[in-house]
Amino acid sequence: MSRIGKITRRTLLVGAAAVAGGVAFGYYQYRKPYPNPLRDGLEKGEVAFNPYVKIGTDNRISIIAPRAEMGQGVYTTLAALVAEELDVTLEQVAIEHGPVSPAYFNEAAFRDGAPFPQFDDGFLAESLRDVMGVVAKFAGLQFTGASTSMADGFEKMRLAGATAREMLKTAAAAKLGVPRDSLTTAEGFVSDPKSGKRVAYGALAVDAAKLDPPSEVTFRDRSQWKILGKPQPRQDMVRKVTGAPIFGIDLSLPGMLYGTVRMNPKPGGRLKRFDAKAAMAMPGVQKIIEIDSPYGHGIGVIADNTWRAFKAAEAVEIEWASGPGPESSADVDTALEAALNGTGSFSLRTIGDPDVVFADAPRERVLEAAYKVPFLSHVAMEPMNATAYIRDGLVDIWAPNQSPSLVKITASRVTGASEDRIAVHTTFLGGGFGRRIEPDFSDYALRLAKEADGRPIKVTWTREEDISHGPYRPAAMGRYKAVLDDDGVPKALVGSIAAPSVVASALGRYFPVLPTGGPDSTLVDGAYNQPYGIANYRVDGRKVDIAVPVGFWRSVGFSYNTFMHESFIDEIAHAGGTDPLELRRKLMREYPVALAVLEKVASMSGWGTTPEPGKARGLAFALSFGTWVAQVVEVAETAGNIRIERVLCAADPGILLDPLNFKAQMMSGIIFGLSAAVGQQITFADGMVEQSNFHDYDSLRINQCPVIEVELLENAPRLGGAGEPGTPPAMPALGNAIFALTGKRLRRLPFSEDVTFA
Repeated sequence: MSRIGKITRRTLLVGAAAVAGGVAFGYYQYRKPYPNPLRDGLEKGEVAFNPYVKIGTDNRISIIAPRAEMGQGVYTTLAALVAEELDVTLEQVAIEHGPVSPAYFNEAAFRDGAPFPQFDDGFLAESLRDVMGVVAKFAGLQFTGASTSMADGFEKMRLAGATAREMLKTAAAAKLGVPRDSLTTAEGFVSDPKSGKRVAYGALAVDAAKLDPPSEVTFRDRSQWKILGKPQPRQDMVRKVTGAPIFGIDLSLPGMLYGTVRMNPKPGGRLKRFDAKAAMAMPGVQKIIEIDSPYGHGIGVIADNTWRAFKAAEAVEIEWASGPGPESSADVDTALEAALNGTGSFSLRTIGDPDVVFADAPRERVLEAAYKVPFLSHVAMEPMNATAYIRDGLVDIWAPNQSPSLVKITASRVTGASEDRIAVHTTFLGGGFGRRIEPDFSDYALRLAKEADGRPIKVTWTREEDISHGPYRPAAMGRYKAVLDDDGVPKALVGSIAAPSVVASALGRYFPVLPTGGPDSTLVDGAYNQPYGIANYRVDGRKVDIAVPVGFWRSVGFSYNTFMHESFIDEIAHAGGTDPLELRRKLMREYPVALAVLEKVASMSGWGTTPEPGKARGLAFALSFGTWVAQVVEVAETAGNIRIERVLCAADPGILLDPLNFKAQMMSGIIFGLSAAVGQQITFADGMVEQSNFHDYDSLRINQCPVIEVELLENAPRLGGAGEPGTPPAMPALGNAIFALTGKRLRRLPFSEDVTFA
């Protein structure tokens, strides 16, 4: 506790310097809004009320949804936040991603990154969250991640819509010569009920935009919501199912060239030499260059189409230098085990004195277990790609990215152009899962664009190339031990987790000069911050220096820690002769939100009934990204194989903005988690990754996919996320079900190392 205490005090001092009323500069800069990025580039007759709303005299209404649409539905729901308060229908508006701007900084992700459990609302936790909110404002980073799009936009974007609405009403009052408070709005019109007159927003827009925004506005009461809280048609769906050119890989520009890269498959390894003579003799190949980047070392190919670029890259003779990464997966295990056996660690939450309890405990009352998970790849369906165009000192880059801020920083670093000369165009993403927050594909496109003689170039690389050099979800090992009382309830629990630091690895690539020392809460997320009432409790994290690039994989640390933690809770239940549901009821009795999702999933699954012969159920719980989730997985044994038959899921995000879309995201997360549990892993041999494509790194196929049922509650005190919380409980729930069916306790992922799935 002392180490986090030091960090907290230091951070609070920084925050105080920024927000205290006596420090005029810090307070003024924090309160001062960023300039409205929409004021530049407005069309004739169009005005911008704020960073989220544009209205034209032709009644065209544009709403900015400044988070990346990668299939999770934010494009529609963020626009709905504005439309609800602006009093227009979604069919009346055009939705845009908008420009890169610090005005769209992600405050919620920073606040949620404070190293405290979500259910901790004490003074210290809330103070540090407030400080992190200040840091977010000054950092000004626009990015999509941590399932925070709705939490971050919930007030900001409703405020934008409500403010514009009130400005339009004020303009209408002047135009009609009536009191402003007598006016009403609906579907893009301001109406005077007394006279029956109404004026379209477009006719009021120019005059309204000249007014000062009101200092206070009132949000529409939830009971009066017309759009929010109800399923809405996805505004991106028609274009997706009809094959419209909306993804980065679809982009086509006049005079475009095409490129690809081939990077050293040994992590951190450099390029010794290459011979491009044979490749340069191939039709359509124009140039082959060396790439020396923070993201990798290798070659880039410029050609007149993508296929020719691919074939030319294969034809280049390359001698790779060995890197500092592991020679084999055994080396990874050795490094993780050494960290678990070492003394270097950090703890973000300690309750009671577990060491004393263990010292006094009879050996027969102590339960111990060790767990292991592999590196994982993201395998987004759309290949990594970006298009860059450099000419006359201007830089344009089109990229399916999760952080346009990082893309702009990367463009400035690679080209030397000032940020006002750089335009980032965010396309739709064909899957992200954290992979597309990385700016490597933009970096490589920019480097090739510098050699493209003033022509635009689209750079794409193969799935084999992507899987070969990551970045990956970290491999990790964990050791848990508990002391059980006479009733089978843990008196003390201690966990130790060893893994590479995602934050240190990622920030080392994004901001090479930024120090990355200190604890990394993502390393222990899903273990230290769960609502279990155990009197003596500690989880420690151990950062492992493995020279393999790791990054933000869907649900990050929760993805492996929930597997370990919830598997161990299940082991405690069985060792103590307690039903796994009943044990969780006891341990979470002070958290009614958790109990409610447990009771809901128990009812959905018929937990108290005896399964049919040859079938079994497993239970798991996780609080992640603000959403409380309980899942039951049902499995059956068929001809010696395990078939996943059903998944029952109860989730509570506090407020449901679009229940149908939320359910879809939970289903998506469940399939993602089951895919990792069933068979996915990244392994090393001869210093390189052994997997290359879906034939040896497969996702759950449709014939393997279980029936999934999701029920939603709204008891949580804070708005939670949707994209990631479905993933963490799926893995341990499956493992616990397999134990219930076979008596075999699986403590390593993927489970296909020990059982066969139908």
